[in-house]
Amino acid sequence: MSLGEGLKVRFWGVRGSIACAGPDYARYGGNTSCIEITAGGRRLVFDAGTGIRPLGQELARHAPLDIDIYFTHTHFDHVCGLTFFTPLFDKRNTVRLWAGHLEPPHTLHDVVANVMQAPLYPVSMDVFQASVRFDGFHVGDVLHPCDSIALHTARLNHPNGATGYRIEHGGRAICYITDTEHRPGGLDRAIVELCRGADVMIYDSSYTDEEYPRFVGWGHSTWQEGVRLADAADVGTLAIFHHDPAHDDAFMDRVARDAARARPGLARSGLPRVVVAHEGLTLAP
Repeated sequence: MSLGEGLKVRFWGVRGSIACAGPDYARYGGNTSCIEITAGGRRLVFDAGTGIRPLGQELARHAPLDIDIYFTHTHFDHVCGLTFFTPLFDKRNTVRLWAGHLEPPHTLHDVVANVMQAPLYPVSMDVFQASVRFDGFHVGDVLHPCDSIALHTARLNHPNGATGYRIEHGGRAICYITDTEHRPGGLDRAIVELCRGADVMIYDSSYTDEEYPRFVGWGHSTWQEGVRLADAADVGTLAIFHHDPAHDDAFMDRVARDAARARPGLARSGLPRVVVAHEGLTLAP
């Protein structure tokens, strides 16, 4: 599986909260959050929802692998696919897992171990054959997976904490901002600054502005807030993401039409100024 030098993101899971199956979810997809970013000969995976399973099946044919997985947070819809990630079961591979939102006494190692224990799971982490390492960082840190890639981080507004990421390489930037709740009446300045001038901003658009008042405190935002943030931060392309399980393909088609009217035209990269993320979508700014 070729690792190009240019910055690119592929969407493997775009759904929020719980995976959805059936014909009503065929076009946008029903797997929960997982994106793959490649740049500078490196592969970075963000979140391990059910979308990480098909990614793992694709990658398994290309061992040995060296992979970093970064978590926005560890709510179940963002970790439930990890134990089905095929590269973890091949001793030729190296997998590093990262999280910055956890506070003592919680650790990422313990989160995964707790998922993989009775009576919730039949086997423990001992079944992993790859070299697996658990790493932590402090939100606000700048991480460097390699010399040519910088990951800037910022705190998001979500129950139990979450981390937003800005991935920079070769003068381009992709921001991954999911599971955050906006505060009505003012933009989240931390998000604006993290995303300023980015080529792509992937944003938690679980609800519409009309739906949001029923879900205050749940930790999610709206596609309209994504438009407001993208405009304020001079973002090239807004990618609407983390679709609510109640939003089937027909609903998402309406969101796509409304969002295109709200943010028409093309970005400086030549990509649309707004897209609705679907499984298999690749953006290369």
